[in-house]
Amino acid sequence: MKGSFNLSLKIKELPETERPYEKLELYGEKILSNAELLAIIIKSGTKEETSVQIAQRILNLNYDPQMGELNFLKDLSLQELMQIKGIGRVKAIQLKAVCELAIRMSKPSNYKKVQIKSSEHIAKLVLEELRFEKKEYIRLFLLNTKNEILKMMNVAQGGTNFANVNMKEIISEALKIKAPKIILVHNHPSGDPTPSKADIKFTDQLYNATKMFDIELLDHIVIGDMNFKSVFVETKKLVDKIKNV
Repeated sequence: MKGSFNLSLKIKELPETERPYEKLELYGEKILSNAELLAIIIKSGTKEETSVQIAQRILNLNYDPQMGELNFLKDLSLQELMQIKGIGRVKAIQLKAVCELAIRMSKPSNYKKVQIKSSEHIAKLVLEELRFEKKEYIRLFLLNTKNEILKMMNVAQGGTNFANVNMKEIISEALKIKAPKIILVHNHPSGDPTPSKADIKFTDQLYNATKMFDIELLDHIVIGDMNFKSVFVETKKLVDKIKNV
């Protein structure tokens, strides 16, 4: 025989119970593998590969297992996706859109009126959102006397330290809405939540500055990969204040 024999089956040639669409319909989405779920988004394969095989090649791009099986997908650019045979412009855009939807779904629908019960509580609110960010985001939570969130806002992003954080802006935002309590949260892109010297220095300065305006800095949380640390606890400062925020 001339030419090569193609051993790859088309999705339609697979048993019905092995086709991603039919499998989801029969058994539910939770039984599908990551490759099969991606294949549904990809929809069609090529002459050489099924959509499931293409999906598996995308998953094989994950060179850092610590990132998790799927989290690396959000960092792939359109250009990187389009370099994969079988992924054109439209499919690449669809994959990016699905990744962004997943990120947005992980965020609380509304922070307002959420009552903060502990440092761990507020860390969990933002952990999934911030743990894989490549840039540093510094987030301010403004609370009322009942520890309910009145407002959440980013006060800085993109840097690696607190050099560009405007302390006056933080205090000003609290005064604007008469928030008596604040909590600061930021992520470490390295994944290590251990507070740096800059974190500790800034926290100390902010704590002293807020006291002058009768604003209480309850805590400063540093988010890492699947964990967090409190600057207050790490420096053994004001530990009694955060036993019950």
